Amino acid sequence: MTTGRHAARICLGVALLAVSVAPATGKDEAVPEKVQQATAKELFKAMEGAWEGTCRTWFEPGKLADESKINGRIRPILGGLFHRHEYESTIQGKPRHGEETLAFNTVTNRFQTSWIDDFHMNYALMSSEGSASSRGFTVLGKYDVGTGLPQWGWKTVYVLVDSDHLTISAYNVSPEGQPYLAVETKYRRIK
Repeated sequence: MTTGRHAARICLGVALLAVSVAPATGKDEAVPEKVQQATAKELFKAMEGAWEGTCRTWFEPGKLADESKINGRIRPILGGLFHRHEYESTIQGKPRHGEETLAFNTVTNRFQTSWIDDFHMNYALMSSEGSASSRGFTVLGKYDVGTGLPQWGWKTVYVLVDSDHLTISAYNVSPEGQPYLAVETKYRRIK
């Protein structure tokens, strides 16, 4: 095992241990600020790299509309203050590209993301915010579905399963608060 790979596995172990300190309930107030900040940095560092896998999409609850291969990359930007997740795939045979900026706000101790792509979020920027969860973090944003209509929520759950597997699950959340699985990306690390 190379020194870099060994260091990455140690870093992942520390990240998973530190993230598991955060309550899964989303109430992160009980976790000391310094632990949260260190946890976020270690988590993002452990997520860096090239990924490939499968992206599944549902337009209606329980009815799979598409399953496609996906390639992604997570890399630090601005000296590691933020991270960028870029991906490309297809949806129903048409190319799909997107990216999101990942951050941990050290003032509010909350995870934040901004997301755009050329299929789901091709008309606006979606900002989401949330807290640490077991092995990752969960954020919630809102999007417009039409003039004069109530916004829908978009809940995204990032789970670093282990050093070589990352799952990103996104849920449509109705104006009444009912979540429906919308997109599930299961990544494996490209070595």
